[in-house]
Amino acid sequence: MAKAKQNQLSNVIAVGFILLQITYFEDKKNFEGRFYEVTTDQPDLHAHLNCCNSVKVESGSWMSYERPNYIGHQYFLRKGEYPDYQQWMGFSYSIRSCCIITAHSWLQIYDRNDFGGRILEFMDDCPSLQEDFHYNDIQSCNVLERSWIFYEQPHFHRQQYLLKPGEYRRFTNWGATTAKVGSFQPTVDIS
Repeated sequence: MAKAKQNQLSNVIAVGFILLQITYFEDKKNFEGRFYEVTTDQPDLHAHLNCCNSVKVESGSWMSYERPNYIGHQYFLRKGEYPDYQQWMGFSYSIRSCCIITAHSWLQIYDRNDFGGRILEFMDDCPSLQEDFHYNDIQSCNVLERSWIFYEQPHFHRQQYLLKPGEYRRFTNWGATTAKVGSFQPTVDIS
């Protein structure tokens, strides 16, 4: 028993004295049934859960994916409780992988492929790209600091995409099928 507890603690990631943790629950709604607590990136949750109907984020920010190996629909989850999959804008109760989101903050967006055309730089949320900056699409971007979440619709709705630091020469590089981005935000600091 003591050895099992020791192995569990050796897999914990902590920033300062904060334990990063998310808990996935299987049963219908409201944090019931079999659950699995996660404290590190998990490329495949299938061995631990058959489905996921509710989630509690104890600390940190997490990206959850509908398929193993960080593929499929992505769901950005901040500290809080999500009593059913619709609360995190899920398309279904399938969660098969997840990762911790780290803190940073600086983004450059372009209206043409390969960093061409007009450029805008951001260090904070953009609730409506069209209303605020008269941009309809993001064709390419450079994530210089921090990870960012792109949303298909304004005010942080619909399909979500996690963009970690790096160069994205085309919208297909972040997994989108169109260049339409309605809003975006940097991932939040651990709280």
